[in-house]
Amino acid sequence: MFTQKFCKLSALLAGSLVIYNLAAPSRVAAAPQSQPALDYDYYKAKIEPIFLKERAGHARCYGCHLAPNRIFHLETLPAGSTSWTEEQSRANFKRVSQLVSPGDPSASLILMHPLAPEAGGDAFHSGGRQFASQTDSDWIALADWVRGAHLGTIPEFNASSGALIYATNSAGSTIEVIDPSLNKVVQVIRGIELPHGVTFSPDGSRVYVSNEFDNVLDVVDRKSGQILNKIALSGGPNNLAVAKDGAFVYVGIRWGKGAVDVIDTASLKLIKTIPVHGSVHNVFLTPDGKYAVSGSLEDKIVTVIDLKTNEPVWELKMDGGVRPMAFEKKPDGSTSRIFVQLSGLNGFTVIDFAKRAVVAKINLPDQPGGHGVIEGRMNTPSHGIGITPDGKSLWVNSTVANAVFKYTLPDLKLAGHVMLPEVHPLGRPATGSVPEWITFTPDAFMYVSNSGAGSISAIDTKNMKLIAEIPVGETPKRINTLALR
Repeated sequence: MFTQKFCKLSALLAGSLVIYNLAAPSRVAAAPQSQPALDYDYYKAKIEPIFLKERAGHARCYGCHLAPNRIFHLETLPAGSTSWTEEQSRANFKRVSQLVSPGDPSASLILMHPLAPEAGGDAFHSGGRQFASQTDSDWIALADWVRGAHLGTIPEFNASSGALIYATNSAGSTIEVIDPSLNKVVQVIRGIELPHGVTFSPDGSRVYVSNEFDNVLDVVDRKSGQILNKIALSGGPNNLAVAKDGAFVYVGIRWGKGAVDVIDTASLKLIKTIPVHGSVHNVFLTPDGKYAVSGSLEDKIVTVIDLKTNEPVWELKMDGGVRPMAFEKKPDGSTSRIFVQLSGLNGFTVIDFAKRAVVAKINLPDQPGGHGVIEGRMNTPSHGIGITPDGKSLWVNSTVANAVFKYTLPDLKLAGHVMLPEVHPLGRPATGSVPEWITFTPDAFMYVSNSGAGSISAIDTKNMKLIAEIPVGETPKRINTLALR
């Protein structure tokens, strides 16, 4: 699969293993980590067959890599055989291992060279774009092997930084985990078709995912990525939130009767369904953890639920379908204002929590603009909103602008914007990345999910600068930050 590159070949012939950093530049140097061993049995069972596989429109890897002058040279199959001998497989394993940076798929030539450039791979591979995306099942198998997978086991993932970014791929069956100190995907959680929202237990041991396909709450072990339990819900779920003490998970029910389901995390059982007016798209907790706030797209209602009684205490009719929200807190931790995005509004509304009333509507600037029509997203011209951990600024996505805008708090003055990457379809005009959700690390670096680009943008909020573009899976939307310390 690989072209001959003199400098790399020289390094290999010299007996040294060179690690090629093909990922986006990190904002912080990575701490040294122990490298997982590459498992031969996993290689022979799951990796070696990829080299013999006939992929539609492509020559087999084996066909190109019989040549002895290739960096990646495969042994010649015995006459009449469709597999290698044990001795040949061992020789292939040794050569392939030289093209791997153990533990790091994005620095492994075996993965990045045949990957399409649009998916984060090398600019050119004479064997063609064998993998169109990082969600290709063969690419995933290779990545698992590089990360240390063994037959019959799932390697545990130990985070090296103080936070992790989780991105659910709403049109896929994976959740990518990004280490913000590296700006790389370091773990992939699989087996949850149509994952929606994601949140965590306070101790970071569990990941909770609302599963739209099975209408369940999936409980995932954070380190191994294994699904521990599936909890049946009262209907089709959308987003979710977890109590500050971790005792309950609150899941918005979109399909079925409008409700918020309450899951007891000790027993892992649904203990109550709270009826509300309108199907629930998102559910959030107020900063003090005293209330859950749900929003309905269809009925255009914000509902506030008292978590002492698990009963609605007030609701507010809005001008449009209720989409993401962000919460401003007072010095005592209670809620001051809610910033709410609505269908059809390129901006946000402001709710005074104490007054239980809309007190302002903010329209984003007309420029930059020009996106959203071709993408068919004018019903959601602004989607994704969040407040920095220090509470000093509000950031708001705009599909129309293909940018994220900064407003200072508490005065809500526009302070600038950061442009997001464009998508360049072959033979057609460039389109926007379709930004969806915002999350922050504890040190205020911002991450934006781009559903149209299949990526996560990392932004330095202090310097107002895009610093990395991280490829993920199919149509990433909801993202969240797990702070580990």
